[in-house]
Amino acid sequence: MSARCKWRMRWTGLILALGMLVSCAGPLRQGGTAPPSAGPTEEMAQPSLTLAPTSAPVMDRYQKDRQMMIESQIQGRGVKDEDVLRAMAKVPRHEFVPPEYLHEAYADHPLPIGYGQTISQPYIVAVMTELLRLRSTDKVLEIGTGSGYQAAILAEIVQEVYSVEIIEPLYLQAKERLERLGYKNIHLKCGDGYYGWEEHAPYDAIIVTCAPDHIPQPLVNQLADGGRMVIPVGPPGSYQVLWLVERQGDKIKTERIMGVAFVPLTRKH
Repeated sequence: MSARCKWRMRWTGLILALGMLVSCAGPLRQGGTAPPSAGPTEEMAQPSLTLAPTSAPVMDRYQKDRQMMIESQIQGRGVKDEDVLRAMAKVPRHEFVPPEYLHEAYADHPLPIGYGQTISQPYIVAVMTELLRLRSTDKVLEIGTGSGYQAAILAEIVQEVYSVEIIEPLYLQAKERLERLGYKNIHLKCGDGYYGWEEHAPYDAIIVTCAPDHIPQPLVNQLADGGRMVIPVGPPGSYQVLWLVERQGDKIKTERIMGVAFVPLTRKH
């Protein structure tokens, strides 16, 4: 075989070998370098990106709304207590409103919950809670459970919460809701809140979320020494005042906080 034929055969074999190499590596990228092949780790990780759990916390849908509520409605108006801010950022307010008002759950106003009652404006909830100057060891009495939202906020801060609701359907709804959300330190009673819950008195703090036309003496009597009570007082449908009441031994100190509008305290007749 001539030298020329041998030279041609060598070049033909070399070209065929290069062709096989290119076909195995895949198409060349611009610039002449082949893409790195995906190893086993990359191939296994790929499907997991599309298999996000369908039970991703429903609360996350409202996380941005809660954060905006905290920043604009609460911190923006001067509430500074870190425990109050933490509790309000954690408690899912949307769980405490009727389905038809879910889109307004974090809005800057009260919402109806049925039976002529409301869930208070977030800012008012925060202000009243901050005024109590709560500690983790406190025992708190709430008058007017309503939806249970205020009780949940308190339960995130203190040791025990006792709450009284006079409207039985609201009491039952709140009981089911708070149990479902896992609150073990909230105790509910269906009864006339004017008389408090003497069995567990004295209380380090009392919060009243409905307005009597005067400060009930039974509630004052159930305050511990050094205890604090926040209560709206005034006639229904008219101007009411939020008061801070503090017991200092045998003396009762009262401080006018601001004007408010609450549903009236419902009494048994």
